[in-house]
Amino acid sequence: MNGKKDESFSSRLKAAERRNGLTVEEKTADQVALEGADKALSSLALRAGTEMLSALVVGVAIGWGLDHWLGTRALFLVLFALLGGCAGVLNVWRLVRPTDRT
Repeated sequence: MNGKKDESFSSRLKAAERRNGLTVEEKTADQVALEGADKALSSLALRAGTEMLSALVVGVAIGWGLDHWLGTRALFLVLFALLGGCAGVLNVWRLVRPTDRT
């Protein structure tokens, strides 16, 4: 009878420790793979956004600089903003397309 009480107490103690975050549970291989996939997806999304934004900023800066230098209105700004946007889309397309070509 005493052994049954000890077993019950230790199981309740372990459950309470897990609820309060006092013990670290070992993760299965599936959980580790899922966390790795989440991190990879978030890093891919961050990189895609950075690619788009940087290409657009560079295009706008070149266009603004040419307009300022040549004294034109917004001709080069619009042109290079469109080119920068196209370059950003192309970079993201290269980033996310499947790489296994046979």
